[in-house]
Amino acid sequence: MATSASASLSKVVKQRYMELPQGDKVLAMYVWIDGTGEGLRCKTRTLDSEPKSIEDLPEWNFDGSSTYQSEGSNSDMYLIPAAMFRDPFRRDPNKLVLCEVMKYNHKPTETNLRLTCNKVMEMVKDQHPWFGMEQEYTILGTDGHPFGWPSNGFPGPQGKDRLVHQLASERGPYYCGVGADKAYGRDIVEAHYKACLYAGVDICGTNAEVMPAQWEFQVGPSEGINMGDHLWVARFILHRVCEDFGVVASFDPKPIQGNWNGAGCHTNFSTKEMREDGGLKAIEESIERLGKRHHYHIRAYDPKGGLDNARRLTGRHETSNIHEFSAGVANRGASIRIPRSVGQDRKGYFEDRRPSANCDPYAVTEALIRTCLLAEEGDEPTEY
Repeated sequence: MATSASASLSKVVKQRYMELPQGDKVLAMYVWIDGTGEGLRCKTRTLDSEPKSIEDLPEWNFDGSSTYQSEGSNSDMYLIPAAMFRDPFRRDPNKLVLCEVMKYNHKPTETNLRLTCNKVMEMVKDQHPWFGMEQEYTILGTDGHPFGWPSNGFPGPQGKDRLVHQLASERGPYYCGVGADKAYGRDIVEAHYKACLYAGVDICGTNAEVMPAQWEFQVGPSEGINMGDHLWVARFILHRVCEDFGVVASFDPKPIQGNWNGAGCHTNFSTKEMREDGGLKAIEESIERLGKRHHYHIRAYDPKGGLDNARRLTGRHETSNIHEFSAGVANRGASIRIPRSVGQDRKGYFEDRRPSANCDPYAVTEALIRTCLLAEEGDEPTEY
């Protein structure tokens, strides 16, 4: 959807007001996941003093009928503060507050996957599970066209020869590229990186991806429930940065059809045992369990139970086929990749390449814990 010519406001004028003192008051922006399981919502309240912990933040409510989370006849939903970050947009002492959403009867909404994830993480906290998630995304104009692409066409192909399919997975000129003809939207990437660092997000890297206007940032290593909290807040910050620049961040797993890479959220996983000498044995045992539960994980790895990922996991463009499970050392076409250094050191971590860019990190990390550490089997999660 294109916007009107009057849709853009002056950031210079805004800055005059942002510099005004706010006394002892603190602005807390409450952030939550809406009923789609991938959209984010937010609203702000004034606090009388700076909160030092989650316990200092009051519960709040909102109209769930406007966020696909309830009917209009019984629409009050509760926001339960779960994690707090510094606000990089309004700056200290203001806060971003990531919330869980509860229904009128204080039961979790269908898209509140944090509650069960946290319960499972508590069960295995002595094993110190670490996660690192590689979030790919595509920058779009407000018209839905990839940022920097020709208005009525396509940029040069991502591989060496657009006609030769076997070269489709070659990384071409854009991956980690430099230059105005290769890196589209770096200003957004740099702004997002600094904003995440300011907020206290565990962001650990970034790079241009294979398709032009596609980028990746990495969050981690984060332990337990922190992985989901930090990735969701990093996504929120990205949306806000893009809003300031007048563009859109898309987490669609296949934003452009054809001979272009999709977007995933590769998830690196390890436990204390895997990271210690001889940990490769524990890694291989986990991969064996994952192989027996492939369909359960595919359902957990995108918000539509695998339908979104079916567009991406085709066996081409550095993906495994959605219907098959595979594992290999340094193999980007496998479901599970063991880094070459891990194979040599016989300890470390493995990478699950199946999660889609729009996955819920709570669902992904919970599924890994259930299968790899709690040794669950079958297509349904165990109730504890």
